[in-house]
Amino acid sequence: MGSIDTPTIAENGTTQSHAAAAAVADGDQMHLASSNGALAQITPESEATKKRRSSMLPLEVGTQVMCRWRDGKYHPVKVIERRKMHFGGANDYEYYVHYTEFNRRLDEWVKLEQLDLDSVETVVDEKVEDKVTSLKMTRHQKRKIDETHVEVGHEELDAASLREHEEFTKVKNIATIELGRYEIETWYFSPFPPEYNDSLKLYFCEFCLNFMKRKEQLQRHMRKCDLKHPPGDEIYRSGTLSMFEVDGKKNKVYGQNLCYLAKLFLDHKTLYYDVDLFLFYVLCECDDRGCHMVGYFSKEKHSEESYNLACILTLPPYQRKGYGKFLIAFSYELSKKEGKVGTPERPLSDLGLLSYRGYWTRVLLDILKKHKGNISIKELSDMTAIKAEDILTTLQSLELIQYRKGQHVICADPKVLDRHLKAAGRGGLEVDVSKLIWTPYKEQS
Repeated sequence: MGSIDTPTIAENGTTQSHAAAAAVADGDQMHLASSNGALAQITPESEATKKRRSSMLPLEVGTQVMCRWRDGKYHPVKVIERRKMHFGGANDYEYYVHYTEFNRRLDEWVKLEQLDLDSVETVVDEKVEDKVTSLKMTRHQKRKIDETHVEVGHEELDAASLREHEEFTKVKNIATIELGRYEIETWYFSPFPPEYNDSLKLYFCEFCLNFMKRKEQLQRHMRKCDLKHPPGDEIYRSGTLSMFEVDGKKNKVYGQNLCYLAKLFLDHKTLYYDVDLFLFYVLCECDDRGCHMVGYFSKEKHSEESYNLACILTLPPYQRKGYGKFLIAFSYELSKKEGKVGTPERPLSDLGLLSYRGYWTRVLLDILKKHKGNISIKELSDMTAIKAEDILTTLQSLELIQYRKGQHVICADPKVLDRHLKAAGRGGLEVDVSKLIWTPYKEQS
């Protein structure tokens, strides 16, 4: 999948804009000053061209066209939805588009002048397309499933389920949120209560996660809110980093608000309204103003499938700083304390899958590099708390495992290990196990 960097989020609560694209003068007569001071008229577009463009409008849902993005370049998009502008003519609409080369998190509302009408492709009747593709997955759908789900054998969304999900969540309902000192552009739809349907921006209390429609409401709330950290037990502190364990049963509203918030940045995830069955581990950066949420992961209190993590998110302002890898490592340290092997719940998001593959690769190769003599998959699992199936698929993807005489054999050439470790990148922040003070849930009274 191609990628476009998301906008940089500044600490002062603004989103740094990319270079503005040149304005388009569509159909207007333009004049240039000639050397003798007279005005030389540029020929306007022909009446036939104007008529043809006008006949296209408003664009139908399903139309494929080229759209100018924030980088000033044109990219292919599909019109997902349209809405009439409050002030304008009969054909004045805004269009919600999906950039077909990229992840749905970049979907957005655009104005007509951003679209190249000369590139409009014939609109495919959605109902006819549904009949043709109901039993056949398109390459685009297959690619999306490959990117957001783990290897065969784990839970996947079939084509019909994927289409139903995308239909229900096709348009982002909240465009931006304010959380602490950051204003953050959202990525996906989140099913907030109906009374928030008309709100393009929501204001969150960064400590209790209550959300409001207006800045004034948040300011009044902050004068009354007593919390300066998540409502739970602090189980880890190292330097300015703290981890809080929040019981969903004891802090139901906080748990639900956290799920609403997380869904804005996670696509293929079920939103659990019954948070009683979950524990939330909230990572914070602490200063003299309080403990500010960086990200979190959740886990079921009792998982029959050995899941040690249900959902994981690093908030966009804190991404690319090693926090995601820290959260993954932390979940495995809890598994070690429990004396169990663990694995993340499927399906994983595309970013989650990349993070896990990187984590598994680094942990396993570090051990193989230092270990002398033979070592089995089970021994690796006991040492790392990583499930045997995850170890097997990771080593197979690195071509470090062979099947000989009825059993898997690990082939660990030092040069090959170094090459794979270099490709896996840096390991992120380390979990100092000596700073972890935690009792597994089953042992609590």
